[in-house]
Amino acid sequence: MTARARRISTAHVLALAETLTEREWSILTTVNLLRLATGLQLERLHFAELTGKSRSVVRWRVLKRLVDAQALMPLTRRVGGSLHGSAQLTYALDTAGERLLRLRRNLSQTKERIRRPGPIGERFVAHTLATSELYVQLVERARAEGFMLDDFQAEPAAWWPNGAGGWMKPDAHLSISAGEFTDHWWVEVDLATEAVPTLRGKFLAYIDFVSLGQLGPDDVVPRVLVTVPTLERRDVMTSVVTKLPAPAGELFAVVLHDEAVGWLTAELSEATHE
Repeated sequence: MTARARRISTAHVLALAETLTEREWSILTTVNLLRLATGLQLERLHFAELTGKSRSVVRWRVLKRLVDAQALMPLTRRVGGSLHGSAQLTYALDTAGERLLRLRRNLSQTKERIRRPGPIGERFVAHTLATSELYVQLVERARAEGFMLDDFQAEPAAWWPNGAGGWMKPDAHLSISAGEFTDHWWVEVDLATEAVPTLRGKFLAYIDFVSLGQLGPDDVVPRVLVTVPTLERRDVMTSVVTKLPAPAGELFAVVLHDEAVGWLTAELSEATHE
């Protein structure tokens, strides 16, 4: 997928800004944050208060309006089958959406990063949507359990200077808190597509960061959560970590994708009860 080269007038952007609902602004903000999100992920985030058939109907109507206005751009292929409607489509920020968010940023004088992805391949889509799913599950769990998701940044916003002229490039940074306790994590979302030497080099970069005495967001050293798709891949990752120099054992945690949010909240809960 590439960005559509249709010109958008300033008048169109200004008129659209006047008509957007809070829900629609929030959807654009989410897609900008994550770079890509499926219709179902957006439904879980922004239509959770609706029930039954009305939830999918309203989601379809809102996303169609944003697409028609060139605020969102659907990828041509669906994810996970050919279900009717917009649930299985994947969405990126479109031209008008980018300009709308820039307009709002300029008016509010915030430092919000606004970006549209360039050419998109299948590997990028799968990896980005896996990161988006982690965010969606964190939001859902925070609503249910009452902890705070204080920050979530996907790449490249999650990248951080490494103290040696380069960058740490995690897939995401997140912080969650309960009471006085806050946990910071860098996240590596693994889809079992990278070779072991590549993984070892990536992990050593985190150890070098610690050894240089560098600090991450909020002046702490985030731990590194590595999420993997299968038990076999978890064994591979764990083997790589155990052969790394200190403080690898304390720095890295390897968990299955589906268990990541539960594991994060259990770690936070344990810290609050110590």
